[in-house]
Order: sequence, then structure tokens, then C-alpha cells
Amino acid sequence: MHFNKLTLASLSLAAILASPAFAADFEVKMLNKGAEGAMVFEPALTRIQPGDTVTFVAASKGHNAETVPGMFPEGFEPFKSAIGKDFTFTFEEAGAYGIRCTPHYGMGMVALIVVGEPENLEAAKAVKQPGKANERFAKIFADLEAGN
Repeated sequence: MHFNKLTLASLSLAAILASPAFAADFEVKMLNKGAEGAMVFEPALTRIQPGDTVTFVAASKGHNAETVPGMFPEGFEPFKSAIGKDFTFTFEEAGAYGIRCTPHYGMGMVALIVVGEPENLEAAKAVKQPGKANERFAKIFADLEAGN
């Protein structure tokens, strides 16, 4: 088959335009000590788009990533990673996702993943939190509202 330069350029452009947008990869570290104190996820607030991936990195021993009950969109299947292991998850649908470290939840080891435009944000804010988790989530929500 004979292609001229214009045909080849047109086919190349069509292939580029038809290919899906590339998803981004984000990293959240699970730490014994970070900028915000002891037992933290860094960053505590991560904004992403549907289809993006987050890897929770076990930078310190003894941590995991688990969705907080009531802090994810309706119909979402919650997850809980193994303790001391990196965990990668692709967030497919828009929403606010509360994340906790199971053993250190009461010590305030929490994070928020915001995917696109979160329709469940008010419901996520209304979830009661134990101990220091309440204080840390209040700061995360304030940072989100401030655009930080």
C-alpha cells in the first residue's frame, strides 16, 4: 500500500486524538513521623482525577491504608491493604475517599483522596472520627476548602 506524507500525518494525528488520556500516578507515604507529627500520611490531602492511581508507600513499618466507613461514594467497594506493604489503587469514580491506617486511626493517621468533583464531600465531612483523627480530618477539610 502506498502512503504519501499527508496521509501518514493524518493517520498519526487520528491515532493520537483517539487514544485515551494518560492517567497520572500519585504517591502517599505512610510514616511514623512526618511534617505534621507522629503517625501520618504524607501528603494528607491528594487531589486526583478519575482513572488516576495512588500508591500508598510503607515508608515506615506497621502501617496500612484502609477506606474509612462512610467516607467514599455510594456503591464503592472499600479496600484494606496489608500492614507493612505498599498498596496501589486506581480510583475510577469521582468522590472524597477517607483513608486511615488501621492500627493508628485513633492517633490521627488519616488522609483524604479527592477524585474529580466529589459529590459525597458533605457526607464524608459528617462522619464521626475518634481521637486525633477528628482534628486531622478537620485540618484536611479546611485545607481543601482553602484550595491548598
